[in-house]
Amino acid sequence: MKVLDQTLLEKVMIERCRQSHKGNYGRLLLLGGTYPYGGAIIMAALAAVKSGAGLVTVGTDRENIPALHSHLPEAMAFSLQDQQLLKEQLEKAEVVLLGPGLRDDAYGENLVKQVFAGLIQNQILIVDGGALTILARTSLSFPSNQLILTPHQKEWEKLSGIAIEKQNKDATASALTSFPQGTILVEKGPATRIWQAGQSDCYQLQVGGPYQATGGMGDTLAGMIAGFAGQFRQASLYERVIVATHLHSAIAQELAQEHYVVLPTEISHEIPKMMKKISQKST
Repeated sequence: MKVLDQTLLEKVMIERCRQSHKGNYGRLLLLGGTYPYGGAIIMAALAAVKSGAGLVTVGTDRENIPALHSHLPEAMAFSLQDQQLLKEQLEKAEVVLLGPGLRDDAYGENLVKQVFAGLIQNQILIVDGGALTILARTSLSFPSNQLILTPHQKEWEKLSGIAIEKQNKDATASALTSFPQGTILVEKGPATRIWQAGQSDCYQLQVGGPYQATGGMGDTLAGMIAGFAGQFRQASLYERVIVATHLHSAIAQELAQEHYVVLPTEISHEIPKMMKKISQKST
């Protein structure tokens, strides 16, 4: 079991190059927030933008777009019913986050199938929330893209077949052998573990706590992971995911010194300040 150290934090979160532009920091596509889960995709988008993503586009229910833009005018948005725009945005994206607030129904299933079929080489796919449930229920084949899975304990139970009470390090290591080589798994729980299929060991968080047990926490983490996946290319994707996951809980732990419960949107508010602090140490 590995533990993240300051060296890895500073390796990933470096200061920005003066000659860079928004295209250097990731073109992200976030898909989800179907009725009645509109808030989930808003929280994911907020976290992605606050994590420094260059361009964030959100596909969601048309009725959800005014609420999204009232919270986050920086994100572009379109209706998931607009098939032409969905196709165009899917082709442009470098990172696709599929599932925050995606309802497990026929429409959600069709969207997952459409995204899986429409992905092109070198795109990173993060599967979260409702898309994980649909994936487990339908036994769809994984696309050949770089995969990041972010299940909580119940979702991991459905995906892996491991009952929650039996979800230990050995059981997960064994289950991960049936996933595509290189798949990154963020196994969320009281002691979140981050794995990569093909590696025998994993990282385990030493931060976080029950003050994070509230709706939207996973959506915010998924957005942060997407944000980090689109930038910091001097580090491996696995390292970027580890650091994003750590930062999410580290911010929560700091906020919990004064708050009984930590809201996901409060974490997002603090992301740029924490990233600035760490990046200055790396120089």
